[in-house]
Amino acid sequence: MASPLIPEKLRRLQLTGTIEVVSGNGHLPVVKVRTPWSTAEVFLHGAHVAHFQKNGEPPLLFMSPQSHFAEGQAIRGGVPICYPWFGPREGDVSHGYSRFHGWELVKTSAAANGTVTLQFALPKLAGRQAWQALRTEFIVTIGETLTMELVATNETCGETFTIENCLHSYFYVGNINRVSITGLEGAVFDDFALGAGGAPKPACESPLHITQETNRVYPDNTAMVEIRDEELKRTVRVEKFNSLSTVVWNPWTTQKMPEDWGSSDHLNMVCVESGNVKQNRISLAPGKTPALKVVLSSR
Repeated sequence: MASPLIPEKLRRLQLTGTIEVVSGNGHLPVVKVRTPWSTAEVFLHGAHVAHFQKNGEPPLLFMSPQSHFAEGQAIRGGVPICYPWFGPREGDVSHGYSRFHGWELVKTSAAANGTVTLQFALPKLAGRQAWQALRTEFIVTIGETLTMELVATNETCGETFTIENCLHSYFYVGNINRVSITGLEGAVFDDFALGAGGAPKPACESPLHITQETNRVYPDNTAMVEIRDEELKRTVRVEKFNSLSTVVWNPWTTQKMPEDWGSSDHLNMVCVESGNVKQNRISLAPGKTPALKVVLSSR
C-alpha cells in the first residue's frame, strides 16, 4: 500500500516494479528505482542521488552513517548538487541553496531497453528573488550506468548571471589506502588542503594516491577520471561533459568536519566532482542553457 505521506501527484508518477515513491529516512520522499541492471534512490530533498548499485556489485556511492535526513539540512554522501555557487559564500549557505530544499519530480519514464529517467525541477524559492529568473532542471537516467544532467536556463531578456555548478559525487571504496585515481596526470591543480589556500601546484606524472587530507581543484580540465579500487577489484569511470573543473576531496582526519561525519568515514570514500567552479564559473547570458552532464560506470 502506498504511504499516506506521499501526495497523489507523486503516486501517479510511479511504475509498478520499476519506480516507487516512498517515505524515506527522516520521512523525506524518495524515489526508488529498479532496472534490469541496477537499483537507485533519489530524494526529492536536494534532488539528491543517495544510492546507485549495479546487481552483484557493492554500492557505487558512499553515504555517511551519520548523515542527517531533515528539512533545511544537506544530506552527507551520494551526489549533492552544488548550485548556483560552489564553496562558502559570505552571509549564506555553503555550496548553494539547491541542496537544502525540496525539488519537484515532474516526469518519469521507462525506455524499451529498460533504462529509467527521472526529471526534477527546482521551484522558485521565497527569499531567493535574485535567482528567480533561473529555471533549473535535474535529469537522472538509471540503467547499467548512472547519468546525471544539471540544466540551468537564464529566462531574462537582458540580465547575465554568474553561476557555478558541481555534482559533488562521493564514491564508495573498499579501503582508501588501496585506491589510485587516473586521468589527472600532467594536470596542474589548486590546493585547498591543510591551509594551502588554493596555492597552485605543479602537475604530477603518476596516478593520485590519497594519503592525507586532499582538496584539489583541477581547472580547465575536461579529462575522464578513473577510480581504481584494489580492495573491491573495481574500476569506476567518471565521464563528464560541459565541465571545465574537476575536484578531488577527502578530509582525512585533519579537516574539521561537522557532526554528520564519522571519524573513520574517510577510509571508505573519495569525492571526484565534476562542474564549473572558481575560475571556470559560468557567465550565463539571457536565453542560454548550459547542461552539465556526468556519466558514472563501473567494471
